[in-house]
Amino acid sequence: MVPVEETMSDFLRECGGVAVIDGGLATELERHGANLNDPLWSAKCLLTSPHLIRTVHLDYLEAGADIIITASYQATIQGFENKGYSLEESEKLLRKSVEIALEARDVYYNRCRETSSEPTPDGIILKERPILVAASVGSYGAYLADGSEFSGEYGDAMDLEFLKNFHRQRVKILADSGPDLIAFETVPNKLEAQAFGQLLEEEGIIVPAWLSFNSMDGINVVSGDSLSECVAIAESSKKIVAVGINCTPPRFIQDLILSIKKVTAKPILIYPNSGESYDAATKEWQDRGVSEKDFVSCVNKWCEVGASLVGGCCRTTPDTIREIYKTLSSRRRSSTHGVDFVLT
Repeated sequence: MVPVEETMSDFLRECGGVAVIDGGLATELERHGANLNDPLWSAKCLLTSPHLIRTVHLDYLEAGADIIITASYQATIQGFENKGYSLEESEKLLRKSVEIALEARDVYYNRCRETSSEPTPDGIILKERPILVAASVGSYGAYLADGSEFSGEYGDAMDLEFLKNFHRQRVKILADSGPDLIAFETVPNKLEAQAFGQLLEEEGIIVPAWLSFNSMDGINVVSGDSLSECVAIAESSKKIVAVGINCTPPRFIQDLILSIKKVTAKPILIYPNSGESYDAATKEWQDRGVSEKDFVSCVNKWCEVGASLVGGCCRTTPDTIREIYKTLSSRRRSSTHGVDFVLT
C-alpha cells in the first residue's frame, strides 16, 4: 500500500500543486431556505432536506472546488439520540452524509462528460478532475452547540478518554462510509487533537485525515494552547496527511501558516471564515467581515508562504470559491487530470 503521506502529495500534484477546498455549508443551506436554528445545525438537513445538501455540494463543485466536506460537522450519535432517534437510525444518518457527497460528485462527473470543459457563460466550471470527499468531524464543543468550539473550554473534568469515547463510533462509521478523507475541523485545543490522533491508531482507520485548528489571536489555538504543540500532534501521525486552520479571520492566516511551517513538512490547509464573529447565545453573526475581493486578494500570498489547500469556512460562498479557483488557476502547473484518483 502506498503511504498515505505520498497519496496526498500525488493528489496535489494532480491538482497542479494547489487544491481548492469548498466554502461555508450551513450559511449556504440557510441561503437556500433551510432553518438551522437547532442543536444539530447543518446536520438538521440530513433529516429534513438532504436534497439541499446535495445542491450546495454541486454548487461548490461547479465553482471549482477539488474537495467537498460532508454535512456531518455537527452530526453525532449522541445528538441524534437526543432528538429521539435510535442508535441504528443515528448511524444511518452519519453514513447518509457521506453518501450525499459521493452522489453529488457522481452527478458532477456526469455533467462534465455531457458538456464542454470550458467555463459556461454564467461561470459554472465543468471540468473532470480529481475530487475528494472529506467526512467532517466537528469537536465535542460543536455537539454542545454552545459556542465552546470557539473557546475549547470543556470544564476541568474533561479528559482524553472521554473525548475518544465520545467520537469513537462516529469516526468509525464515517470512515467505513467511503470518504476519501476524514476532516477533523475547528479543533479548539490540544487535548481533542490528541484524542483524534489516538483514535486513528486505536481503531486502525485506513482513511487518511487532516487536522484543522481555529485561532482568535493569530498565535495560539482558541483555547490558548500552543499552536506549535497542536501541530506537532499532526506531524507525529502518519495517518494525518495535512494540517492547518479553519474558521479563523483572514487577517490571522498568514502568520499562522508561517508558524505551522516551523513544525511540520505536511501540506498546509487553510479555509478561513469571512472575518465575522458568531454569537452562540443569539445564534447570529456579528461584526463586519472582509469583502470577497479582499478575501481572495490574500490567496496568492497564503500560497506563497506555504499553503497548498485553500478554501473558505463560515459565510463564504460558491462565488468566493469560484474566485479562489480563478486566482489559483495561474499557479497550477499543467498536468493531465483523470477521474480515477482515490486517496486511500
